[in-house]
Amino acid sequence: MAKVAFVWGGVGLAVLALLGFGGWIYSLPAATVAAHAPSVPQTETDAMLASLRPSRRARPLITVIGINDATEATDYLMPTGILRRADVADVVMLATGPGPVQLFPALKVEPDATIAEFDAAHPDGADYVIVPAMGRDDDPAVMAWLRSQAENGARIIGVCAGAKVVGAAGLLDGRRATTHWYYLRGMLKRHPTIEYVADRRMVSDGSVATTTGITAAMPMMLTLIEAIAGRAKAEAVARGLGLERWDARHASRAFRLTRPFVTTVLLNRLTFWNHEDLGIRLEPGMDEVSLALAADAWSRTYRSRAVTFAASASAIATANGVRVLPDRERADVPEDRRVPTFPGARPVDALDRTLQAITSRYGESTANVVAMQLEYPRRAETP
Repeated sequence: MAKVAFVWGGVGLAVLALLGFGGWIYSLPAATVAAHAPSVPQTETDAMLASLRPSRRARPLITVIGINDATEATDYLMPTGILRRADVADVVMLATGPGPVQLFPALKVEPDATIAEFDAAHPDGADYVIVPAMGRDDDPAVMAWLRSQAENGARIIGVCAGAKVVGAAGLLDGRRATTHWYYLRGMLKRHPTIEYVADRRMVSDGSVATTTGITAAMPMMLTLIEAIAGRAKAEAVARGLGLERWDARHASRAFRLTRPFVTTVLLNRLTFWNHEDLGIRLEPGMDEVSLALAADAWSRTYRSRAVTFAASASAIATANGVRVLPDRERADVPEDRRVPTFPGARPVDALDRTLQAITSRYGESTANVVAMQLEYPRRAETP
């Protein structure tokens, strides 16, 4: 069977090459690319902080917007978890309509309110709106709501491919910006007046900020916390997350489609008989950032999908009040099909350990594929 998978993997590569992708699948592996991240001038850092400082409420009101059927898991939960643990603002998780938000590639949560309910309670709008990646870049309700919030003076922060949503709303026209490496070319093609800024993990232009891939939400939220409450507060939150430092530095050339990436994805997809559901037990008070990162990572291997389980169908409240709905109302998931979120570990350490666990289960190439999708610069092994 392995020989069959290899043959079909070769066929898949040949098909991709014929379709015009030969240039990138035969580029150098990311590990061989000089991964030096150029320094960021202090004036640029100061300008970003200045652009993010609150100007209306003493305690800002921050919203995280999602569509009910397809919002990226970590983009939605990580900003919420980080900002709530900082306790420097009121943070509200919104959905376009009533009912739960189905996140992708894993997890389902109950939002705090719909956008209509929020507007009724806060007619003057939010101070900040965080926009995750969504299954549709041009959802009409999201487009209208983002424009109205911007008109009311909200600062808009597009996380990861959420930049495409912000762009579709017309809020990036003529501005400097970035996004997840995989979607960059498409975004610039659709919005040619956007000025892409390379080697920056986050970019701010006026009242709009954008970031690179999924894990860039972490330094972006820390920067927002610093703008609201000062450096000392941001450093304290960063220590709790497991980050020694954060800034806008980014080695853009280290994140791109490569032959090893495509080969691993094709082979993992083709070995469908080895695909498996892996269970994550939901526990009251668990860390929502670690949960999101673990579920996201295990669901991006092209070999596995993370499913949550609990003793009942009721929502489980995390440490910072995110209500997660279990996929399965049972606790009989076999031990060898359960994966941990590493309770007690800081979220960045939990992500590193999750990538190590993926390496042990599926190999280093698959862990690298996951890290590339998360746009995560892997650290040295965590004990």
